[in-house]
Amino acid sequence: MHTQPKRLEYDVCIVGSGAGGGIAAHVLTKAGANVVMLEAGGWWDNTRDSKMLTWPWMTPRRGASTTERPFGEYDACIGGWEIDGEPYTKADGTKFDWWRARMLGGRTNHWGRISLRFGPDDFKAKSKDGLGDDWPISYDDIAPYYDKVDDLIGVYGSREGLRNHPDGNFLPAPVPRCREHLVKKASDRLNITCIPARLSILTKPIHGRMACHYCGQCNRGCAVNANFTSPNVLLFPAQKTGKLTIITNAMAREVTVDDRGLATGVSYIDKKIGVDAHVRAKVVVLAASACESARILLNSKSSRFPQGLANSSGMVGKYLTDTTGAGESGFIPAMLDQPRHNCDGVGGMHVYMPWWLDNTKLDFPRGYHIEVWGGMGVPGHGVGGGMHRLPPGGGYGASFKNDVRRYFGTTIGFDGRGEMIPNENSYCELDPLKKDRWGIPVLRFHWQWTDYEHNQVKHMRETFRAIIAEMGGTVTSPMPGKDRGYGISNGGSIIHEAGGARMGDNPSTSVLNAKAQAHDCKNLFVADGAPFVGQADKNPTWTIMALSWRASDAIVDMMKRREL
Repeated sequence: MHTQPKRLEYDVCIVGSGAGGGIAAHVLTKAGANVVMLEAGGWWDNTRDSKMLTWPWMTPRRGASTTERPFGEYDACIGGWEIDGEPYTKADGTKFDWWRARMLGGRTNHWGRISLRFGPDDFKAKSKDGLGDDWPISYDDIAPYYDKVDDLIGVYGSREGLRNHPDGNFLPAPVPRCREHLVKKASDRLNITCIPARLSILTKPIHGRMACHYCGQCNRGCAVNANFTSPNVLLFPAQKTGKLTIITNAMAREVTVDDRGLATGVSYIDKKIGVDAHVRAKVVVLAASACESARILLNSKSSRFPQGLANSSGMVGKYLTDTTGAGESGFIPAMLDQPRHNCDGVGGMHVYMPWWLDNTKLDFPRGYHIEVWGGMGVPGHGVGGGMHRLPPGGGYGASFKNDVRRYFGTTIGFDGRGEMIPNENSYCELDPLKKDRWGIPVLRFHWQWTDYEHNQVKHMRETFRAIIAEMGGTVTSPMPGKDRGYGISNGGSIIHEAGGARMGDNPSTSVLNAKAQAHDCKNLFVADGAPFVGQADKNPTWTIMALSWRASDAIVDMMKRREL
């Protein structure tokens, strides 16, 4: 579906249709604003496009990935690390992978739906340990918006009273599965906090949406809308107000401004026919993802803004962060010879481990959380791979097939997701030479992990190995050494990039104020991960949506007062 502009001027133009853009559309249309949304990819509707009940053996590639769908043949997110005609570059020595979605709803169609609130310490971390910068807002400022997101979208979990891992308005948590019971018992013996996970998947019906039926295929898109995606939970209901126009295949080029330095709209390329177009709006909201929004700002050059829009501080693109990542898995003999049973549950974990230690007693300043995986999911492409690392040592023919059956589901794995300290050597800028297929300058990335992150990842791996040993298991791969950064993930590869248009009280050191409003352009707002001052040991999506809701409320209030 491709909708042309219906008005000469809209109240608000939103660039991007993912978590932040979806919330902005919901709030603004509900308040009566006429909104146009530009999405660089095509249309997507889970109720029509989901392949969640297609068996891998029925597909041409048995579920194997493609360039366009790197997480599986029928994964619900179209995009990836490489997009034809949309390159990016890296400075010498930089290891950074930029993942982009190109479809309505963006990354909300694929993400793991781990829905964690940042805690009080996460907003004021510099005051605690002197590193990074404090946010211009506190947890108390954003808590009411976390509540709104919880109540609108739905998130399961349990009330634990952990101070820096705030409780939400939770739906009932699903019970642990067999492997998760083992993990919980081992964690308890090691004094590692292990609690029900917090995912935006419905365990009971709300707002006319059905509860999860435990097919375990969330990554393929939920045809009954039991999990959260922006199109089916936010955008389509907003369209029913008659106030939202969505234009797909619209590649944003720049935010246009007038002689006063105010935003007048957005120039974009209609990808279907390859021509330039423009939408006029009284307010512009960038929600294209942290790096894409930074790119749009840097490309929005004019005589008034020669360094790019909202960039008088020179801070656009600076202090990029991503979540640190590392994983380990092990063979668990206790999982051998299980009777075949439905252990799918939701398409994600039922338990997880929030950060449980005191960093002042460790050689790294910030924490991480642990995600758990394993079990007997639907077998697809690659099943049986890695058998050479299990006790049978590989094989051939009938004996190999029997071993695959017997050892299926005996691996339990752990992934750590930790907080990076922002540093001045991690940033993006416009490449002076390279352009995309539409003639738009592309981003060049610079990236640097420090010893803070390397030591944190080393601790992750040692913890995973201790849990596996406590379960009586054997780790199936060697421990990476210091020379390899202990196997830390490439920057960007966890797909939690944030920063690039950070908020702050000082216009000389920040791009936005505490309402996510540009210091240099009062009718420009940013509603994705770009406003983040720092990361946390939590996934960022819930905070993106809470900040977007807060910014959207501010837009409504200012428009009512005729300040915009």
